[in-house]
Amino acid sequence: MAEIKTQTLDYYLRLIEISRDLASTLDLDTLLNDIVRAAADITHAEAASILLYDDTARQLYFQVATNIDEPTMRGLVVPLDKSIAGWIVTNRQSVRIDDAHKDERFFSDVEQTIGYSTKSMLGIPLITKNKVVGVLEVVNKKRGKFTDPDESMLTVLGAQAAVAIENARLFQQSDLIAEFVHELRTPLASLSTATYLLLRPEMSREQRDQIVNNIHNETLRLNSLASSFLDLARLESGRVQFRKARFSSADLIYECRDVMMSKAQETDIQIRVDLPTDMPLLEADRDKIKQVLLNLLSNALKYNRPNGSVILQGDFTDDEISISVQDTGMGIPEDSIPHLFQKFYRVREHEGKASGTGLGLSISKQIVQGHAGRIEVKSKMGVGTSFNIFLPRSPRTMPRIS
Repeated sequence: MAEIKTQTLDYYLRLIEISRDLASTLDLDTLLNDIVRAAADITHAEAASILLYDDTARQLYFQVATNIDEPTMRGLVVPLDKSIAGWIVTNRQSVRIDDAHKDERFFSDVEQTIGYSTKSMLGIPLITKNKVVGVLEVVNKKRGKFTDPDESMLTVLGAQAAVAIENARLFQQSDLIAEFVHELRTPLASLSTATYLLLRPEMSREQRDQIVNNIHNETLRLNSLASSFLDLARLESGRVQFRKARFSSADLIYECRDVMMSKAQETDIQIRVDLPTDMPLLEADRDKIKQVLLNLLSNALKYNRPNGSVILQGDFTDDEISISVQDTGMGIPEDSIPHLFQKFYRVREHEGKASGTGLGLSISKQIVQGHAGRIEVKSKMGVGTSFNIFLPRSPRTMPRIS
């Protein structure tokens, strides 16, 4: 009995330490990973996960998990009315189950999607200020069944976690909105000046036409900025579910080349494709990877030189597929490279050469990392730049469809 009390005291002391760490963490991804690791640890569970709840859309979706293929899970929507997690959100009560498959509320589609078998389960609602922000679950007790002390400690952790998650979300939102508002000032100032000038009676017809054209361009820029901002906000919050399928990586590369061909011809830039004949299948969200490639190709054309070239190269190893977009443009200064994937970052030397939102590379990095991949850049001033994407490969190959 004394040994059990000592062990329980140790766990509660650990909870105090964890709570202190959570309170000082404002990066949402780091925070959520810390919470699920702590949850699995203190309950001796094989795995733990957090599902976040969007009250406006009434949607519950996986955000982070341990010991599970997280990129597959992230953004996976779980129905409120046909899942244990949904029951926890709706009823604001914890659930402890010894055999999940015998519970009629169990949502088996999750197992089929992630390939992970659930046996026992303990889940609690994450509530702060009378608002449900999500569900914290631990699954598969390593020895025996989940106990009252397990539930008690997870509840204490969950109470601290809910507050920390809400604080991190508010910090993230305010930080992103502040950046967005800052970026809005330039196009709004241009529009304000343009409309003021249009009201001046001395303006000629030619001058008015030019101003109207400027207004049109700034409006398009605002629309692009808003769309990109929403894309990034959804990616950062984990609300984008990657819909994975197996497809020919070669076909996608040629398709992206064809899409950008007319734009390349405007400045006499050649786009070449260099692929091995046995380029393998890629298992990913095709539309999202296409978005990344088109963004990189667009940049390679915008910041290239007339009569330059862009090379789309592909390669692979046993573990991954690599795709590179290499241009013969002006290059990127070495001190700018570490900042390229920051939101709204624009290379000073490139400003004025081409318009953009400063969000494309941030969005591309989020998409690639969401597929358990990575994106790298190499550049030399006056020579050109190469962006390289590395993605986990599918085990099967398929020839390109000509």
